[in-house]
Order: sequence, then C-alpha cells, then structure tokens
Amino acid sequence: MDTDYKGEKFKNLKFKISIAEKFQRFSKSIGKSQSITLLMMLEFFERNDISPDDNLGPRMETLEKIIKKRFNGMIAIIKDIEKHQTKPTAAMLEALFEQAIPKKKPRIIERKYREAQSDNNENNKNT
Repeated sequence: MDTDYKGEKFKNLKFKISIAEKFQRFSKSIGKSQSITLLMMLEFFERNDISPDDNLGPRMETLEKIIKKRFNGMIAIIKDIEKHQTKPTAAMLEALFEQAIPKKKPRIIERKYREAQSDNNENNKNT
C-alpha cells in the first residue's frame, strides 16, 4: 500500500475491461500500485508539458541523432561565418587602424641647441 496516501479513500473510475486489465499488467510490471502508477503517469505529462496525443517520434535515440546533426550543422554555419565574414572584417579594420596611427618620427633638433647641450654636458663633467 502507498504510505503517503494511506488515510485516503478509494474512488471508482469506469474503464473498459480490456483497458483496466492492460493498466493492471502495466502497474505490476513497474512494481507500483495502480494509484501510484496513475499518479506517476499524470505527473510525467505535467512535468514535461506534453499531451498523450503528442507524438514523440519513433525513439528518443532517433531524436538525439537529429539534434546532433542540427548542432553539427550550426557549428559548420558559425565556422563559415567566422571564416568568410568575421576574420576579413577584422583584418580590414586592423589595416585601417594601422594607417590611421602615425608612426613616431625621431625629433629633429636644431644644431645650435644640440651644440649647447653638449657644451653643458662637458662643463658638468669637469666640475
């Protein structure tokens, strides 16, 4: 008996005999009472937000293969975009920035100023 539902009363439901027998066999096969089996089935449908009318396809393995193929297709698309759009665009932007940044040229110092500096340096060494 179900310990959580021990105090509850039973209610009769009307099922066709063939359906009731099939449900009883199913309950025995999973090792649960009929009440718990029905509760588990209802919670499964509610939790996964599906209806018994929904078709899940032939097998979950088939769905998994389809999903993997779609992921592989998406990865191929992303790699193609990266190869043909992102990298060339980045290269163009980099080339533009390299042209925009002026290269540093050495300062041109007047000869007079340079000679005056060298004279000052010689005077400092002598003292």
